[in-house]
Amino acid sequence: MKILRHLPNALTCANLLCGCVGIILILNPDDTFYDNTAYASYFVWAACVFDFFDGFVARLLHISSAIGKELDSLADMVSFGVLPSLLMYRMISAISPSTYLPFIALSLAIFSALRLAKFNIDENQKDSFIGVPTPANALFITSLVFLKSPFDAFLSWDLFLVAITIIFSYLLVCPLELFALKFTNFTWGNNKLRFTFMAFAVLLVGIWQAAAIPFIILLYILLSLLTRWIRL
Repeated sequence: MKILRHLPNALTCANLLCGCVGIILILNPDDTFYDNTAYASYFVWAACVFDFFDGFVARLLHISSAIGKELDSLADMVSFGVLPSLLMYRMISAISPSTYLPFIALSLAIFSALRLAKFNIDENQKDSFIGVPTPANALFITSLVFLKSPFDAFLSWDLFLVAITIIFSYLLVCPLELFALKFTNFTWGNNKLRFTFMAFAVLLVGIWQAAAIPFIILLYILLSLLTRWIRL
């Protein structure tokens, strides 16, 4: 059916819609700070689901197009670039006495754009990524609000948030190879790293729920570094 050919792009547009709604929540001053950032985080998670399934459905239906690739990057820029950047801006501005310091958060949007532009012209990032993918970066940033004691104490220190912003802006474009969660088959021999990561991720979520997400992203980066070190 011809309508199925539009399904991947429809899922990409759903990703974009989630990003737009999340941005509105962040900019809405009517509710409490925590509620706004928490709800915005939920929309980032939903955007990640749509981002995964648009590519999955495209491969399943054997559909590919230049428009779909560009649309995917534009949607990712909003949901995984602008949204977490604005959320970090609000987090810093809520605790910092400086008027200008929160603007550092906008580097997340800038480096996300650079990351996506590099990805679009790099044909080597099929089975692995060079630099932290924008969805992973967005998940880390937007899940910080769910941290619990004693880790949440760091969120009241504006310089800690600035450091996080600078580090993760760099990680977006750094020449660091990270494994991709793409399964060509489900054998243990070919997917030991992926299965190990997923097992630890499920364990952490079971213990800490949403507060586990930042640690899962850090685990993802750490496992990628260890794998690269072992190969060397």
